[in-house]
Amino acid sequence: MSYLNKSITEIHNALTNKEITGKDLVGEAIKKSHEINKDLNAFVTICDDVKENNDLKTILGGIPYACKDNLSTKGILTTASSNCLKDYIPFFDATVIEKLQNAGAVMVNKTVMDEFGMGGTATTGHTGVVKNPWDITKMTAGSSGGSAAAVAAGVVPFSIGSDTGDSVRKPAAWCGIVGYKPTYGMISRHGLFPFASSMDHIGVFARNVEDAAIVIDHIKGLDEKDMTSWDSSKINLTASLNKDVKSKKLFYIKEICDINNYPNPSKDLKETMEKFKETIIKCQELGIIVEEVSIDRKLLNVLPATYITISCAEATSNMANMTGIIFGPRGNGEKINEIMMNHRTNGFSPLTKRRFVIGSYVLQKENQEKFFLNAGRIRRLIVNKMNELFETYDGLILPCSEGGAKPIKSEMIEKESIQIKVLENHMFIGNAGGFPSITIPNGFVNNLPIGINITGKIMDDENILNIAYKLEETMPYKNQIAKGWE
Repeated sequence: MSYLNKSITEIHNALTNKEITGKDLVGEAIKKSHEINKDLNAFVTICDDVKENNDLKTILGGIPYACKDNLSTKGILTTASSNCLKDYIPFFDATVIEKLQNAGAVMVNKTVMDEFGMGGTATTGHTGVVKNPWDITKMTAGSSGGSAAAVAAGVVPFSIGSDTGDSVRKPAAWCGIVGYKPTYGMISRHGLFPFASSMDHIGVFARNVEDAAIVIDHIKGLDEKDMTSWDSSKINLTASLNKDVKSKKLFYIKEICDINNYPNPSKDLKETMEKFKETIIKCQELGIIVEEVSIDRKLLNVLPATYITISCAEATSNMANMTGIIFGPRGNGEKINEIMMNHRTNGFSPLTKRRFVIGSYVLQKENQEKFFLNAGRIRRLIVNKMNELFETYDGLILPCSEGGAKPIKSEMIEKESIQIKVLENHMFIGNAGGFPSITIPNGFVNNLPIGINITGKIMDDENILNIAYKLEETMPYKNQIAKGWE
């Protein structure tokens, strides 16, 4: 068995006991990166010349990791999987990268993503489609698909991603691993290419809850370069694991989980809901109280549209600097407007351009009240409802999607009923309110992994991770590697 398949603690102990060297680990990670990239297209850049770190001052010392390609890395190609930045090399490191370097972790690759994070499929990157290690004809979900594939295939024990709607947690579910997005602002976003600033989070992929906690403990904290960050120094996620969860209270949403609410439910959906029921029983066996809660369907039904409206509007504003004038490949034309139009027309993927059209439309003066401002009001209603429920409950527990990964050429989005769209998009709630949210593996449907998601109140990350940790112990999916990549 490869040491890279082991947990962070196991790798650290092996390094401490000199069973393996940092050079061996980095060499193996780079070798595996090249091997899997032929089939999975997980990496934009593989850092062949990176040096090992033999300083074991922290538990992350010497351990290789992967990083989503929308985080700035000094002197290393950083493209956000876009032709608009295909040759861009930053002159500074993101705060997260600095903190991981200070902890002694070694970045071995930059991962493929949906262009600028604007997608849920990991199929729009300029280097091609990311394929799922469990079945290369299937998606990983996105936008952090490459980061998820790297961990699921055993290249690295953890990776860094970003999450604006579910971009860490959905790929984690479809790749059979853990995906954790902390409370908004717990991790500095300095150096993260912005998509939708009010909802962007940095998160982590790992193969068990403890590893996710270890990584976040090393990268969280107040940062003067990010005014949305806050002081989390009194929070110790790793030390808070394995506490008693008896009498903790979770709720699930009836309108999402009742199979009778779905017209002509698919076999995958039926099996997913059966797995969910089994998980609820496991929670109850741990002493956790789980109750069904009903939420106005009108509010639930507008979740997907609310996300699209707000995220596209913010993306349109954030990407206004992508002109081909300041950086990126220069467009053709004699006048500035011609250069900008050529750069943006040829640089962005069709999906990204569609999102810019939506964002521009809802931000037009005559449309703001009807679309953008109303979306903000709906967001407030959603967040208020969750905060009201979190006064009674410790967290919300729900299945992540209808079954596992979908075929790469799937047309499911166009054919989905509104009920399925709500199921597939409910994790946006975690971004709307900045709530901590974690996905853990929850078995298999049609031989593909599925996940369960737990979301809690802001700054209550310790509680949410501990519940996930205890639930993980009742299941046989901890530390799993995709079959064929062990």
